[in-house]
Amino acid sequence: MNWVDNDGLFLLSNNSNYAFGFTQTQDVTLFLLVVVHISTSRVIWTANRDSLVRNSDKFLFDKSGNVYLESGGSSVWSTDTVDKGVTSMELQDSGNLVLIGENRSPIWQSFSHPTDTLLSGQDFLGGMKLVSNSNSNKMSYYLEIQSGDVLLYASFPTPQPYWSIKNENRRTINEVGGNVNSASLVSNSWRFFDRNKGLLWQFIFSANSDSNVTWAAVLDSDGLISFYNLQSGGSVAEKMKIPQDPCRMPESCSPYYVCSGNNQCQCPAVLSSFPNCDPGVVSSCNSSKGPMELMNVGNKLDYFALGFVQPNSKSDLNSCKNACLKNCSCVMLFFETSSGNCFLFDQIGSLQFSKEGSSGFVSYIKVSSNGNHGSNSGGSGSDSEGKHFPFVVIIVVGTVLIIAGLIYLGLRYHRRKKKLPDPPQDDSEEDNFLENLAGMPIRFSYKELEEATNNFTVKLGQGGFGSVYRGTLKDGTQLAVKKLEGIGQGTKEFRAEVSIIGSIHHIHLVRLKGFCAEGTHRLLVYEYMAKGSLEKWIFKKNNENYMLDWDTRFNIALGTAKGLAYLHEDCDAKIVHCDIKPENVLLDDNYVAKVSDFGLAKLMTREQSHVFTTLRGTRGYLAPEWITNYAISEKSDVYSFGMVLLEIIGGRKNFDQSEKSEKAHFPSYAIKMAEEGKLEAILDPKLKIDKEDERVSNAIKVALWCIQEDMHLRPSMSKVVQMLEGVCIVPQPPTTSQMGHRLHSSFFKSVSDDGTSSGQSDCFSDAYLSAVRLSGPR
Repeated sequence: MNWVDNDGLFLLSNNSNYAFGFTQTQDVTLFLLVVVHISTSRVIWTANRDSLVRNSDKFLFDKSGNVYLESGGSSVWSTDTVDKGVTSMELQDSGNLVLIGENRSPIWQSFSHPTDTLLSGQDFLGGMKLVSNSNSNKMSYYLEIQSGDVLLYASFPTPQPYWSIKNENRRTINEVGGNVNSASLVSNSWRFFDRNKGLLWQFIFSANSDSNVTWAAVLDSDGLISFYNLQSGGSVAEKMKIPQDPCRMPESCSPYYVCSGNNQCQCPAVLSSFPNCDPGVVSSCNSSKGPMELMNVGNKLDYFALGFVQPNSKSDLNSCKNACLKNCSCVMLFFETSSGNCFLFDQIGSLQFSKEGSSGFVSYIKVSSNGNHGSNSGGSGSDSEGKHFPFVVIIVVGTVLIIAGLIYLGLRYHRRKKKLPDPPQDDSEEDNFLENLAGMPIRFSYKELEEATNNFTVKLGQGGFGSVYRGTLKDGTQLAVKKLEGIGQGTKEFRAEVSIIGSIHHIHLVRLKGFCAEGTHRLLVYEYMAKGSLEKWIFKKNNENYMLDWDTRFNIALGTAKGLAYLHEDCDAKIVHCDIKPENVLLDDNYVAKVSDFGLAKLMTREQSHVFTTLRGTRGYLAPEWITNYAISEKSDVYSFGMVLLEIIGGRKNFDQSEKSEKAHFPSYAIKMAEEGKLEAILDPKLKIDKEDERVSNAIKVALWCIQEDMHLRPSMSKVVQMLEGVCIVPQPPTTSQMGHRLHSSFFKSVSDDGTSSGQSDCFSDAYLSAVRLSGPR
């Protein structure tokens, strides 16, 4: 948890281009240990891709020199460097994570154990392997040096190659022949070397020949190798992907579909009677499948792997067919008439039409003899099947009609017995909940929101629970559509958001215009906030266009306070937001602040002064009572607001590791500067402030009151609004020396005596101070 505010990264390279640490996965409770390129956020190496860890697990670098990940008390990943003389760990400027020995020699390095990415200057050697992330079909792709060639292949039970550098017609030939021993990205090319480091071939993937550019070759989950320029925001060299022909890929189309030149997919005519063009035979080795036969798929087909694998035999067509029928793992065969080559495959990807001028291959697919496959079949049993085909159709159609009739009669009887059918159990509870809410926002269909967002094209932002997209209704109304997609966002949070924000209206609260609860889809539709979140306006220090003046910042803080005061005091039930942070304060065209994201909010009755609940919110903005497991109240929001107010005033995050140690934790530094009377040191140095403007000192004092560790010392949000508006005098917050086991009586005297010469009343009444004194704040 010490590294959450640094995105979980705990080791930087000297040039600050790369970082090593933990990163979240789509499941926000699981983490990967990675090396990441900071400016593009691209992960370039992963330690534990197949063994994700949780936030209670540990990364260790022990005294024996071993580096490992520990999950549940056992090691799930290790460098295996016990007692090998490791003295230190270093993340080099090249992005290479290295364990170093006493003589500065590398004992272990991440460049020798790549995952799915190669970087400029990284040697790819024999024995190494690039492995893509698994895709939705649970398919992975591999890159390896084999038999003097560099091969891409698919992870079928028997691996099937689909690209090699020796067959790549875009390569530049330096030597005729020769075996590849290593490969490396150099400048704008991928170069391939022999055992003596002699250059055999090079593949030029970009016109940018700047030798200082860092490129990343990534084996993506679709099986393509793409080249990314890490110096230009991670832009990709689009036209130079590997392989060049999209149809020469295992999954360009679904299995058995034929991919044509324009990347269109069609099912061969003889398989059109099968659902999804799939004959359903994964392996005939299971005797329960019954007898098998071969069906002729066509004579002009090609398959991506045929140019790379050796034929199973040289024979005639009948011998090839018999070999497939006798081999229970064979699901499809290809026979080349001109050469007599017979190829058998135990799993099939997408097919391809033969090129012009090529005779192609004769292809047969194995199907069950008991099924209905049409008339164009071959091999044993095909004639008898053709004779029985009409009878099979009649039997199947008759059976379907009888079953349909019985279902129809059953439904009629059920409707007469019970006027209203029981809705599906999964949806009924949520539908009843949503329908019973008074004053419900508009309920949109998923299709309406899909059209409004142009199929969720323009992403406005992303959080732990999902992404937000820009949309426009047919009447021109602009929307922000939040698509809940994270595993952490479930029914409970969705209901909270709809029920809470759907029933309240305030100028400083984002308005929920509608929602969608359809099947597995959960979407929330808000008013569109043109200026986005506060976070991007107060932390972007490198661009003057993002600079907010003091008046705008003050009005944003005041508006946020008013929105929270309404939630705490003016609703039927007290609403504790539980996640106040700059990302959840949105700005409209006129920079009017509106509080958003109520998915973690907690409702309290008017009689409740506090409540126990599970930990929720964002580290850095959590009140101390969250961490210590004490009961929380609306004062927990006050603490979070105080942190946000400090960030607005200072134009920086409340914790910034890049600052020197004294300034790293901004609240502590601000308290110290306030005690010394150096308020200007707390302000954003780029702000132009009128020294006579009392709002500045008031805002700082309000922020320091709000972040008091004892919740009893924090003012209510309505009192915060009064203090910011100047309705009453803001007393000095307690100093560090006054925050002992109990507050000194001198503090109460100084507070109560503050401003007695003014006509304004003190913001903290005597009754309030007495209550604080009696509660014994610590």
